[in-house]
Amino acid sequence: MKRTLETMSNRKIYAKFRLTPEEWQIIHDRMESVGTKNLSAYLRRLVLTGHVIEVDMSDFREIRRLVSIESNNLNQYARRANETGSIYKADIKELQKSHEELIRLLGELLQRFNNIE
Repeated sequence: MKRTLETMSNRKIYAKFRLTPEEWQIIHDRMESVGTKNLSAYLRRLVLTGHVIEVDMSDFREIRRLVSIESNNLNQYARRANETGSIYKADIKELQKSHEELIRLLGELLQRFNNIE
């Protein structure tokens, strides 16, 4: 009796295959290079899409760092405005400059994603 996906939809299907120790090492090296530790997720993505994209996360970390700095500055400015009833024009200009830099970095990052084939 041939099973269809319809009759198997509520079960997990396990796939087994053999590898040489060298092939096993290559798979783990490639998993590490793309930053994943989940073998099942990596193999599913590779088999279903034909590729796994490696993303350099350093740009994301830099943007996260800048957003954190900007948020801290904004909180300080808001605190000062609440305490004194005013805010310095230089503080607003600095926050605007920081925000524009973040927007620029995000734009560059999105452009690089658009160029991925």
